[in-house]
Amino acid sequence: MDAPRYLAALRAGSRPRAWEFVLWALAFAAPLLVPQHALMVNEIAIVALFAVSLDLILGYTGIVSLGHAGFFGFGAYVAALFAKHVMPDPTVGLLVAMAATALLGAVASLTILRGSDLTRLMVTLGTALLLLELANKLDWLTGGADGLQGVVLGPVLGLFDFDLYGRTAAWYSLSVFLLLFVLMRRIVHSPFGATLMAIRDNRLRASAIGIPVVSRLAVVYTVAAAIAGAAGALLSQTTGFASLDVLAFDRSADVLLMLVIGGIGWLYGGIAGAIVFKVLQDSLSSITPQYWMFWIGLILVLLVLVGRDRLLRPQTWFRGAKGTKA
Repeated sequence: MDAPRYLAALRAGSRPRAWEFVLWALAFAAPLLVPQHALMVNEIAIVALFAVSLDLILGYTGIVSLGHAGFFGFGAYVAALFAKHVMPDPTVGLLVAMAATALLGAVASLTILRGSDLTRLMVTLGTALLLLELANKLDWLTGGADGLQGVVLGPVLGLFDFDLYGRTAAWYSLSVFLLLFVLMRRIVHSPFGATLMAIRDNRLRASAIGIPVVSRLAVVYTVAAAIAGAAGALLSQTTGFASLDVLAFDRSADVLLMLVIGGIGWLYGGIAGAIVFKVLQDSLSSITPQYWMFWIGLILVLLVLVGRDRLLRPQTWFRGAKGTKA
């Protein structure tokens, strides 16, 4: 395929489809259609944004990370501290949190430029654990184990106050998510995104054909960190609270599970995984509070053994793997 046709194909891939408009319209209508679940819609929007930010480096670039919660938690604390000590404007606080987390991501990107996938796993996990311990020790700033309390936010854009039902919070999070989702979509369906996928498929070959691998990895890691920081900022802003939980390893593990459920290398996979995971978590924990993780684990085992496509099409479960489209 020649260059003009290839660029045209990339641009076509970035254009939204009709079903996407319907999907996003339903998402924004959800706080009105099911007002009793507006807070859950807000939480799903936040974790979906977090999941898609991880997919940007895992699914499209091949960077495996067990410490993505470090950026999420850092953004949450920056936004909460900014609102408490500087300015209660949520929009400004969100931008500050993204800028600070992008800076952290740029520094942390130096640690993932060399080594194997196992090395990156340990380094990213270590980075998140360092941030967790810092937040715990600096209790005069972060509140330590008690969390950062007393965070009061002003109205969004000076017009929309946060309500007790969570509708404003849900629309605020969905709006930020949509803007950042469009940005990520443009990134992955661009020549820059094509080079990321080339690096994912074969880093040595990508370097041999002239792709600046190091700078590409640093840039995408910084962008993913900033978006994860935005998700964390949304959480602390819409809940008025930030605790050590936002930096915990469990959060990194959960977001990986969401991508396993929804599929990697597809931005909507993070959204689908977040919806399924949060709905299962909410419903199963209300039925069996002590054993809900067992059922989620069982679903993941079935997902791996049967296959995602076959699980969605039960009539294919017992067909032979050979010659069968999974």
